[in-house]
Amino acid sequence: MTLLEQLEQQLKTICHQAFPDLPNFVPEIRRPTQTGIADFSSSAALMLFGQLSPTAKANFSTPTALAEFLKQQLEKIKLDSNSVFKNLEITVASPGFINFILPPAHYLQLLNSLKQTSKLLTQTTKPQKYLVEYSSPNIAKPFTVGHLRSTIIGQSIANLLKAAGHQVFRDNHVGDWGTQFGKQIYAIKTWGNETELDQSQNPAKELVTLYVKFHQAAETDSTLEDAARAWFQKLETGDPEARRLWQKCIDWSWKEFDRIYQKLEVTFTENKGRGYGESFFETQMAAVVAEIKAKKLLTSSQGAELVFFPNDQFPPLMITKKDGSSLYSTRDLATDKFRLSHYGKDVIIINEVGAEQQLYFQQLFALEQLLGWVKPNQRIHIKHGLIRFKTGKMSTRKGNVVWLDEVLTEAFARTQTIAGQRLIETELWKIALGAIKWNDLKRNCEQPISFDWNEVLRLEGNSGPYLQYAYTRCLSVLTQVKANQDLEILTWPETATDQDLNLLKKIIQYDESVMRATEHLAPHFVCTYLFELAQTFNSWYANHSVLKAPTPQLQNLRWQLVKLVARVLKEGLELLGIAVLEKM
Repeated sequence: MTLLEQLEQQLKTICHQAFPDLPNFVPEIRRPTQTGIADFSSSAALMLFGQLSPTAKANFSTPTALAEFLKQQLEKIKLDSNSVFKNLEITVASPGFINFILPPAHYLQLLNSLKQTSKLLTQTTKPQKYLVEYSSPNIAKPFTVGHLRSTIIGQSIANLLKAAGHQVFRDNHVGDWGTQFGKQIYAIKTWGNETELDQSQNPAKELVTLYVKFHQAAETDSTLEDAARAWFQKLETGDPEARRLWQKCIDWSWKEFDRIYQKLEVTFTENKGRGYGESFFETQMAAVVAEIKAKKLLTSSQGAELVFFPNDQFPPLMITKKDGSSLYSTRDLATDKFRLSHYGKDVIIINEVGAEQQLYFQQLFALEQLLGWVKPNQRIHIKHGLIRFKTGKMSTRKGNVVWLDEVLTEAFARTQTIAGQRLIETELWKIALGAIKWNDLKRNCEQPISFDWNEVLRLEGNSGPYLQYAYTRCLSVLTQVKANQDLEILTWPETATDQDLNLLKKIIQYDESVMRATEHLAPHFVCTYLFELAQTFNSWYANHSVLKAPTPQLQNLRWQLVKLVARVLKEGLELLGIAVLEKM
């Protein structure tokens, strides 16, 4: 339990003892957004004042008076040697805030303990198993900039859970099955050239061209849709030609997928690093459909089979089409059945998928609970907003997209223009990828993004390169100070400034920010913290010298502050999948 959580718990106890008629009151303690006011601040008196009975309120004329009363109760328990409030200075500020200020000695103790530990992050006392599904591109479609979101958000969430001490499986649920393959096979047979596809440097893009051509042709010839459905039915029934072309599509697509994942430094743990695609569960779907039917949850409607939810909680979920072919739901149910059997019935399954799929996942999770497979909160959908053009939604079938390859190439070119010949290619790529990943991860993932080249490839301000540069600044300072600076600091230097203390306070908030990000499965909390740390460090660095510190003790303190900033920046960026550089 963090210090903040301990303070909240004890303040809650005090409020309940003083006002037992409000057993459900939950006070909150937060860090003030403005530095220098206090280490922690609570609005408990303001919240509590509005809930008091007229009789109780008669004893307090204002929320400030109530805050003074709570302060007195807190001061009494400070006398207890085991009290978490023991070393706190407690003050009251209008219109009723209770502020808590820790002495420098407290932070000094944390500094000495941090530099001696190999782990900056608190490990969970209740490790669990998580399977995180992310990226999940579709075969025969190159990566668009839209695929980037699931890929890097999912990877960051997996990194956070692993850093907290959980067991994490990383899966890539590739879309390698479905009716789109009927269309793709028809297009290849009608307009494609297999030899040219075999020799192409980017066959996935060639497959998309054929896919778009199919939809253009189908607008004027409705029989093409029936022909595509017939090819998919052949695929499901094992027709040799359909299976051969389907496998070719997979092989062609993975030429690009492997290249993109290697460039993004994204990995998966399952099925030899490729993840379990939808086709892996082809033979397992019939058993799942039979189980749903056996539990009398399946209803026939015009030849199709659907699940209707109790009290019409959600619209019906179709399980099989009228021609007997499978859908996403059929394949996803088979996937989850396998996961619960393979990883254990207690595994928590996280799907990082676009927000437009919210209703579908609500239906899927509800059905899995009706089947008795999972408990509430065992299935989690992390929703990301779509990347859209200002004029509307991107669409692969209309050819209206921005390819991820274009974004990566442009990011590298812009980085090279700024850096010139100072950096080698691998260093330029780290900066380019840092810009792309940070731009996505710095915001709440549920927010939609309007595609803008300058925003996606931002190299300054609140950007990945800004954080990477702050790290290289730290290294520059550390290499200049040759003396041994690892001595324990026994007392806070009298010559230290408020800015020295504020930097130390910001460093120590790292663990808390990562815990919050892990709890909410939201990497943007880490981004917000790291950006604030870099800003605090850069402001401090502009006004404070390590080499010219007036005393050896202060030089030692500042050297250790810089060392910890570098360590936090490096570890924090790596959680986000962003690499650091030694020079920029």
